[in-house]
Amino acid sequence: MKRRQFIQTTALFSVASLVSANELFTSPLINKVGLGLFSIPKMLENDFEGAFAMLAKMGYKEVECFGPYEFSNEKAKASWNAVTPQLGFKGSGFFNKTISDFFNAAKSNGISIPSMHTDFDTLLNNMGSLAEAANLLGAKYVVLPSIPDAERKNLDDYKRTAEKFNAIGAEAKKEGIRFAYHNHGYGLNNVNGVMPLDIIFDQTDPSLVFFEMDLYWTIAGGADPVEMFKKHKDRYKMVHIKDMKEAKRFSGDGGDASQWISLFPYMTSCGEGVLDLPTILTAAKQNGVEHYFVEQDMVQSPDIALKKSINYLKSL
Repeated sequence: MKRRQFIQTTALFSVASLVSANELFTSPLINKVGLGLFSIPKMLENDFEGAFAMLAKMGYKEVECFGPYEFSNEKAKASWNAVTPQLGFKGSGFFNKTISDFFNAAKSNGISIPSMHTDFDTLLNNMGSLAEAANLLGAKYVVLPSIPDAERKNLDDYKRTAEKFNAIGAEAKKEGIRFAYHNHGYGLNNVNGVMPLDIIFDQTDPSLVFFEMDLYWTIAGGADPVEMFKKHKDRYKMVHIKDMKEAKRFSGDGGDASQWISLFPYMTSCGEGVLDLPTILTAAKQNGVEHYFVEQDMVQSPDIALKKSINYLKSL
C-alpha cells in the first residue's frame, strides 16, 4: 500500500471509530419503550381508538396485552369475572374488538405487540388458539403473569410447575412462538435453603422457557434485579418497569393478592421514586432483555403519569 493510501485509509478508520463511539454514548438506553396495557384498561374500555392515539403521541412503540381472551378457557374467564368488581372494569383481551381491529389500531399508530399475557389453563390446554392469535398479532412471546396459588404451595409444587413449563415451552416452539414466565414477588425467599424461583430456572430448558421480570415486585420480594439479570443471563427477555415512592417490602412472602394490593399506593412514574432504574436497566440490556414495558397498574391520570415515565426512560 502506498503512503497516501495508507494515510487515507487510517483516517477513514479513525473517523469510523469516532462515529461508533459517539453513537455508543449518545444512543438511548432503551430504543423502544413499551407499555403493559393493564396500565390503561378503563381507557381502552371507554375510548379504544383514543387510547392507542394517546400512546403513539407520547412515543410508546410497543404494547403488551392481557387476558382473558375470547378463546381463553372458561376457568380463566370465571376467575376474571370474580375479580372485576374489585377492579372497577371488565375489559380484557381485545376489548370486544376482533383480533384484526385490535392489531390495526396498534399498527396504524406505529405500535407493535410483541407479547401477550395469558393464563395457565389456556397455556396448558389451548395453545393452538393462543398461538394463532399471537401469530396474527406478531407477538413473539406468550406470558404467564403468575403461577396459580395451588401450583406453588411447596418446593415439590415448584418442581412440578417447572415440568409443566417445559411442556408449554415445547408446544409454543412448535407454533413458532416462545413461552415466558413473569415472576411476581413470591418464590424469592429461601425455603429449606432453596429459593423456589431457582427451581424454575434450574429445572427448565433455556431454549423453551424465558422470563419477564417485574422490577417492582422483585424488589418488594427482597431480591436484587441486577444480580438476577447477571445470574440468569439471556433468560430474561422482557421487563416491567415502574418506580417505588419509598423502599418497601412485602409484609410476608409476597404470595397473596392482599400483599400486592397493599403496595399499590407506593407505585409511581419512572424517575419519581427511589429505584436506581439507570443501573437496573443497564444490567437488563447487558444481559439479554429485549422488551421494556412501563406498567403502572390501573394508573390514575394516565395522560400525565405515563408521559412522565416515557420521558424519563427516553432520557437515559
